[in-house]
Amino acid sequence: MSSGTDRQADLPHSLLLVGAGKMGGAMLEGWLAKGLDPARVTVLDPNPSPALLDFAGTAGLRLNPDKAGLAPPEVLVLGIKPQALAEAAPDIAPFAGPETLVISILAGKTVGDLSRALPQAGAIVRAMPNLPASIGSGATGAYASPAATPRQRELTQALLSAVGTVEWIEREELIDAVTALSGSGPAYVFHLVECLSSAGREVGLDPEVAERLARQTVIGAAELLAGSGLDPAVLRRNVTSPGGTTAAALDILMAEDGLGALMRRAVEAAKRRAAELSG
Repeated sequence: MSSGTDRQADLPHSLLLVGAGKMGGAMLEGWLAKGLDPARVTVLDPNPSPALLDFAGTAGLRLNPDKAGLAPPEVLVLGIKPQALAEAAPDIAPFAGPETLVISILAGKTVGDLSRALPQAGAIVRAMPNLPASIGSGATGAYASPAATPRQRELTQALLSAVGTVEWIEREELIDAVTALSGSGPAYVFHLVECLSSAGREVGLDPEVAERLARQTVIGAAELLAGSGLDPAVLRRNVTSPGGTTAAALDILMAEDGLGALMRRAVEAAKRRAAELSG
């Protein structure tokens, strides 16, 4: 078992989080749970929520200190809204020194965009987490600029894995594919629950019963997928008896124009939109 000192060695000596909204705040909680010393963390947020104010006070974080007393940190994490980057850049730029690792979760903002906004920055990592990061079960795709050192990639891995799994992407343009698959993916699953619930009502179930059954079916299937370690195709075959009810339904879902085709079209549409937003 690693000691607290060992865990600290894997984490930044100093970290500045700019923007602690839903995703930034979730990541912050994950870092502290992983063992990051609150004394190493500074948070800048122009409109801190009451929850952030309470959390900062309880955890002992520095929240919105005088910027004149801040030096460039080892890691600068950008959690602001993408459209706020241009306005915020003059205030942020002094903290993105040549030795600072910049981790951005700003959708659509490329390494080029970030380099122009923060001209002294060296290594930049673009990360695309998703909503389940807020409960420590996120899926994050990450791309590191060529300037990132092995130590900086290790720091990124440690920070992002605090809120879920991390997959490294070797070409920046594939971040749009990550956005389309896992970034937007939770919404697809939520809509599946809506569709299952609606279908249950159509075949005669009470609406509340249909929703509870649909919700728990997806939750249970996800837990089985996570816990079994089996390929999803194997699990699908395991619950499909030849000629049975599941097989009848899968004949529809697995048809040429069925769920697979719909999902491909959905992900392709999301990827195109991500590319448009990236400029």
